[in-house]
Amino acid sequence: MTDENLQKPVPPRPEGPRKSLTIPQKRLAGSTQCLNCGTALEGPFCYYCGQPDKNFMRFFPVLLREFMEDFLELDSRFTRTMKPLLFLPGKLTRDYLDGKRFRYTPPLRLYIFSSMVFFILAAMLAGDAITIDVSGLADNGIGPVLSTDAADPEKLEKNRQALDQVDPGLAKELDLANEAVGDDDVININGEPWNKETNPVIIPLVPDFVNNWVNDEIEESPQKGKEIEANPNLIIDKVFDVLPVTMFVLLPLAALVFKFWYLFARKYYIEHLILALHNHSFVFVVFLLSMLSDSVAGWLEPSETGPVTTAVSWISTAILAWIPVYFLLSLKRVYRQGWTMTLAKFFIISLSYLILLTLTASFAALVSFVLL
Repeated sequence: MTDENLQKPVPPRPEGPRKSLTIPQKRLAGSTQCLNCGTALEGPFCYYCGQPDKNFMRFFPVLLREFMEDFLELDSRFTRTMKPLLFLPGKLTRDYLDGKRFRYTPPLRLYIFSSMVFFILAAMLAGDAITIDVSGLADNGIGPVLSTDAADPEKLEKNRQALDQVDPGLAKELDLANEAVGDDDVININGEPWNKETNPVIIPLVPDFVNNWVNDEIEESPQKGKEIEANPNLIIDKVFDVLPVTMFVLLPLAALVFKFWYLFARKYYIEHLILALHNHSFVFVVFLLSMLSDSVAGWLEPSETGPVTTAVSWISTAILAWIPVYFLLSLKRVYRQGWTMTLAKFFIISLSYLILLTLTASFAALVSFVLL
């Protein structure tokens, strides 16, 4: 055996640092030692304390622009995140779990940004669907009345669809509230009409202040109902104040659903939570795109008849069909189980999540009414 055969294969030369995964040269301070601990630098970060070699002594507009880029991730990381988020189900989660993290926008930041933009736009569109004519008076001369646009059934139905797109079941809750406002029946407790003093609501095994609060809300509900009837924007604005928080609270609960049905998958809770963050971000982004396309179509074709409206309608249908397929494929890619097991768990998880979402929507509607 020759010496050449005894020689070990030469390992491939490591590639140089990728520009997209490090700090741009123009942002570096250019120092040879870490300004924090004095350690000699071998790159843009100190290997001892982790401080980046950034130069913050520059023009404020430049720093402000870089801050917005870092906060919103509106750079190459953001663009690299959008393609797998929309078209490659589960890839973001799978790459993140495999350690390929820096190339994408962090899951929590992606969720916060997508949900923030979505709820802002949804609140604007839902608020514009109802207008109040404060100059007019009702027949009895007291209070404002709804304008012609708000009283138009088509406008009301459009607003109801916008609310239903924000959170399934929310429009139904508001419809039930409107029916309750117009109902003259009183609340009966133990066969007798409710009265705060003589026949109040008493919930067993709860503190007295909770029962007092419940009865106070019952007492104030007719007045709140009249205010909502006169100005529906009151409840709509309050709903959009509550929804972002309730949806954020829904995230760890959704991760618990994944954890329960994949109990023997030997995965940590944080892995299920990352999948929930990515899937919710996907929903916010596709609904955001759908609302934007609907708005553009309504602006170009106010009559809502024409090629643009037809194309947007087909796009919305395709998006609605893609969402369940996306969720199914994300489960398959992340958990790597067979199709039979994945399909079975997909239907069970979907049912569990719909129940959880309905309870969340009901809670949001109730809290919105209470906070008026």
